[in-house]
Amino acid sequence: MRVLIAEDEHVLADVVAMGLRKEAMAVDVVYDGDAALERAMTNDYDVIVLDRDLPKLHGDEVCRRLTAGRVPARIIMLTAASDLRSKVEGLSIGADDYLAKPFDFPELVARLRALARRVPARLLPVLARAGITLDPAHHEVFRDGRYVALSPKEFAVLEVLLRAEGAVVSAEDLLEKAWDENINYFTNSVRVTVGTLRKKLGGPPVIETVTGVGYRL
Repeated sequence: MRVLIAEDEHVLADVVAMGLRKEAMAVDVVYDGDAALERAMTNDYDVIVLDRDLPKLHGDEVCRRLTAGRVPARIIMLTAASDLRSKVEGLSIGADDYLAKPFDFPELVARLRALARRVPARLLPVLARAGITLDPAHHEVFRDGRYVALSPKEFAVLEVLLRAEGAVVSAEDLLEKAWDENINYFTNSVRVTVGTLRKKLGGPPVIETVTGVGYRL
């Protein structure tokens, strides 16, 4: 899952991003409305965590423009206002969910996963292929009924490969979907992660390297 956090409280944004990365999510962070709109219109996010009171371009206007532009990402709006009127206003301009500050991190994670499951076709509750089942909601992977313990990044890579449904996924696409914007595109992180993922999944091998193209499960 790829998430954009748009929050002007730098410490809060960075702490939430760190926590979500531990939940095997690829997370980008911006601190104002202009940057949020630009990033959301450029990249393919599953969910956008949008603070309502952003500087430069207000969060409400960001939400309106994303909705008008038919950006497929789901939007969860954050605000310090928790009254009913504020919630109704946020939902009426295009937000899919509404969370008042302060909030509990586990609740945010649960809401993000629930919103991601609403994205048609791209996100399914449980993924299965070649004897492998992956449950995004419970962060569990099984190979022929055997539980496989994966790191957050290995989990994210496997999820991308499973969602491709047998199609070849390039290293660039894996970097785009399983890592965040801070990754060095000249790194060997994909090759190393796929290698450790193969070992943990065990035999017979199910992840194929398509020379010069990418990987296929």
